[in-house]
Amino acid sequence: MTMNYYLVKSEPFKYSWQQFNEDGETFWDGVRNYQARNNMKAMKKGDLVLFYHSNEGKEVVGIAKVTKEYYQDPTTDDERWVVVDLAPVEALESPVTLEKIKADPFLADVALVKQGRLSVMPLKKEEFDRIIELGTLSV
Repeated sequence: MTMNYYLVKSEPFKYSWQQFNEDGETFWDGVRNYQARNNMKAMKKGDLVLFYHSNEGKEVVGIAKVTKEYYQDPTTDDERWVVVDLAPVEALESPVTLEKIKADPFLADVALVKQGRLSVMPLKKEEFDRIIELGTLSV
């Protein structure tokens, strides 16, 4: 089975990594962008997801996994919008900042750099692995 890799963004004051860990699992709602929604529809159970704090912090803080594939967003009656269920896997040893990602030539083409406003984006395995590597290197 092929695993896919993604990055999801959340503003810490709305839904933080700490809150996510306290909850143990959540449905990822509030996505109102077609490209982000299509990325969620492509997620499969077991895929790995980087959790990124946007606006405040601007850093990848942890790894999550998809525990349930897409279904109707329970926060809206609009059938166009979907959610997936995510569960935390582990925190990164040290958060990987947007500056560090932008400064890494290997990560120059990631959607986080190219499409900064996109809230759910796919990553190549090599990009995912590189961000994890950056999160385990001591500064």
